[in-house]
Amino acid sequence: MKILITGTAGFIGFHLAKKLLERGDTVIGIDNINDYYNVNLKYARLLETGIDSRATEWHLKIQSKKYPNYTFIRMNLEDRESLLRLFTTEHFDNICHLAAQAGVRYSLQNPYAYIDSNIVGFINILEGARNNNIKHLVYASSSSVYGGNTKMPLCTTDNVDHPISLYAATKKTNELMAHVYSHLYNIPTTGLRFFTVYGPWGRPDMALFLFTQAILEGKPIKVFNYGNMTRDFTYIDDIIEGVIRVIDKPAKPISIHDPDPSSSNIAPYKVYNIGNANPVKLMDYIEAIEKNLGLKAKKEFLPLQPGDVPHTEADVSDLVRDFGYKPTTNVEDGIREFIKWYKEFFLIK
Repeated sequence: MKILITGTAGFIGFHLAKKLLERGDTVIGIDNINDYYNVNLKYARLLETGIDSRATEWHLKIQSKKYPNYTFIRMNLEDRESLLRLFTTEHFDNICHLAAQAGVRYSLQNPYAYIDSNIVGFINILEGARNNNIKHLVYASSSSVYGGNTKMPLCTTDNVDHPISLYAATKKTNELMAHVYSHLYNIPTTGLRFFTVYGPWGRPDMALFLFTQAILEGKPIKVFNYGNMTRDFTYIDDIIEGVIRVIDKPAKPISIHDPDPSSSNIAPYKVYNIGNANPVKLMDYIEAIEKNLGLKAKKEFLPLQPGDVPHTEADVSDLVRDFGYKPTTNVEDGIREFIKWYKEFFLIK
């Protein structure tokens, strides 16, 4: 297949591109390489996939030196003309849309970045799909859409009408927009609600990265909600396996009269959770990091941050039912792999 992946300088997009390229797919990757976090890590991910330093230039097609079937272009999703031109010239089979302005807390300081990237960017992706016979559009949603829900586990049949951050609201909006285009234009769309993804090459704004860096530097780590939190931490390899299985099986309308909120009887539309379905206490997570580093963390206990939630747990029963798949990597193994990568990337010269 020929697949457009948005966000290939990002954490999940980088891993997905590698996996699809290794199985023989042709990938066109785009990313705007914004400075939400250190761009050097983004360029390092690109370099790992054979994309050289010309990635700093806009709108230049760069052929990978490692994967002959991989091309990267630095491009903004909001650049409608350039994006739609790419669709008409490349003739994609499928799209995996992962690019977005990420981060719950950052949305409190810079809300317009979320509207530009997550809303305007997504409508441009949908228009590209509508006009170019895309067979399947898979896109990243988020567990944050569950907002103030307190019933655990969080299920795709649950109400998600009460987001508590602008980031969450944009992701829920993406799901609604996707349904409209699936219905009006018969485009199969599948949304994936990711649960706290972690692992090698991960995002520096996420807890595992922040904790590891602070502990190694002898600085205190910020433990929110005074440590009374659980997260459904999901290892990157498990996420990628789930995404690929979904890409290969386009959504279809279901035949029942009254579908649940994650499916549709009038459109080829579906939403899934991808999570480990095994929530871990934050303090246990920190202890596993300490164990792998051989160092004790200095802890600064703080209240819950605005826009954050104390607990997450994924119900993945529909993922199991439809794909025979469930993430399985435990946090001890996942943290060990992350710290191994972190030391090799940052500490071994």
